Amino acid sequence: MSSRDRILDAYAQLLAEEGERFATVDAVAARAGVSKGGVLYHFPSKDHLAGAVCERLETLAAEDALQMRVAEEGPARYYVRSSHYAGTPLDRILVAASRLRQAGDARARAAIESAAAEWLSILHEAIGDLDTARAVKLIGDGLYYNALHRALGGHLVASDADEDLLSVIDRMIAAAAQR
Repeated sequence: MSSRDRILDAYAQLLAEEGERFATVDAVAARAGVSKGGVLYHFPSKDHLAGAVCERLETLAAEDALQMRVAEEGPARYYVRSSHYAGTPLDRILVAASRLRQAGDARARAAIESAAAEWLSILHEAIGDLDTARAVKLIGDGLYYNALHRALGGHLVASDADEDLLSVIDRMIAAAAQR
């Protein structure tokens, strides 16, 4: 892993664990195992670090959207099944960007909203009904919210989507197709 990636990972971890206020350049350097000058070489300011978090979120969300589009089980089942915090790079960067958003970073807000809009768009295309697509997305978002808060509380639980819940998703999609 490059020094730049280690530094960005350290910043994202600090954001997630401590919040934006405590993710100082000195703290990032210590976490990444580099000098403050090493951080500033790659990221001349905290603003550049925040911008890099948003760029990484955009990249990882685009990769996830592609996987969602081509998922054998279909985008709706993929979305619900993957709506569990598992500590993946996308999970970690999404939490970091959320912390930046809490601190008022407009780029983070835009990156998060863009990813959410893309996931909804994929669901809408696949299902053909916007209301059903929104319901599926909200179910997945609720699962993710609950899993995230368990994980942040130190209780990372490996969880597959409940097959009964996926059956409900299937019925919702079938009903939407009959309208």
